[in-house]
Amino acid sequence: MRYLMMVMGDKDYETGLPPSPELITGMARLTDEMTQAGVLLAAEGLQPSSQGMRLKVTRGALAVTDGPFTETKEMIGGYAIVQASSKAEALELANRFVEVHRQAGITELDMEIRPLLDPGMCGPAST
Repeated sequence: MRYLMMVMGDKDYETGLPPSPELITGMARLTDEMTQAGVLLAAEGLQPSSQGMRLKVTRGALAVTDGPFTETKEMIGGYAIVQASSKAEALELANRFVEVHRQAGITELDMEIRPLLDPGMCGPAST
């Protein structure tokens, strides 16, 4: 099963402060190891919400809002998609990401892990 891991950004992330060299080095090493092991399908950091936009449909009308999104408390700072045989294995893989952050001196971190829908669960694609 594929799992999406979302690392929440902090105030430094939202101001556009780049990650520390220790975090960049640690993440590069971890992503190489996990890619070679065949468990990491994708992983990237995201730019701050000031560089993004939101789309919202209300009563059929589309509204586009440019960032930053100060009213949102949990901004996603980065993500990874992993292939794991179980929820326990997904947690083990997530802990490896957390450990890289700890080793880089990050003492506060929030991460959400959610299974992705299998494409077959959505029904046949129309042509």
